[in-house]
Amino acid sequence: MAAIARTVSLTARTSVVQGKKVRNVARTAAPQAARGVLQVRAASKAVWFPGNPGAAHLDGTLPGDYGFDPLSLGSDAEMLKWFQQAELMHCRWAMVGAAGILLPEVATIFGAGDLPVWFEAGEQLNGTQFTDGVTLFWIQMLLMNWVEVRRFMDMKNPGSQNQDPIFPQFAVTGTEVGYPGGRWFNPFSMAATDEKMVEYKTKEVKNGRLAMVAMVGFATQAFVTGQGPVANLMQHMADPAHNTFFTQSFTN
Repeated sequence: MAAIARTVSLTARTSVVQGKKVRNVARTAAPQAARGVLQVRAASKAVWFPGNPGAAHLDGTLPGDYGFDPLSLGSDAEMLKWFQQAELMHCRWAMVGAAGILLPEVATIFGAGDLPVWFEAGEQLNGTQFTDGVTLFWIQMLLMNWVEVRRFMDMKNPGSQNQDPIFPQFAVTGTEVGYPGGRWFNPFSMAATDEKMVEYKTKEVKNGRLAMVAMVGFATQAFVTGQGPVANLMQHMADPAHNTFFTQSFTN
């Protein structure tokens, strides 16, 4: 009986010790697991510079958000909304502008047309039977004012401008500012799912940022060389060692 009692006592002490060990292991593993979750979450956020956590006020929910805001311009939530819309509009105008610069020059070089280079197009149209520069300027001011005022009102009260006052059958269906949708702005019904919408938003911003950089390059090339970007590219490809930005004269 004494041997049995010692065996039971030893077993109980061992169980207690093992229970403590299990609890200790659980307490040790829990913080490690939590740290692992935090590390995974931190690693899942794409940033513009590896090892940099990015701006704290940018949480990765905006299209093309990689935490880039070194001057903290968007730290104010209301200003961040404004900056998002401003970038989106500049992206779209830059993409249209880049296409309008490249396509006519390509058509002219390959004999499909006889169109002026982009920085001379306005001067050549001025005074023609189409219109003069002053009239074109005021037409643009009136039309753009109408569009921009409606866009500003939609930013202040999202969805308030969805009904077209001139063509009621073309009412837009979008519920998010900057993405009106409908037959006017999404005639092919693209981005039918939320996942596709997120994908297309990101692609639009990325291509738009590239187009904005390209527009700066086009303007610089025109100032330095007096030629369009396609002509510059073809000259560079013909003689890459001697036809570069650094070999051009700034007196053109």
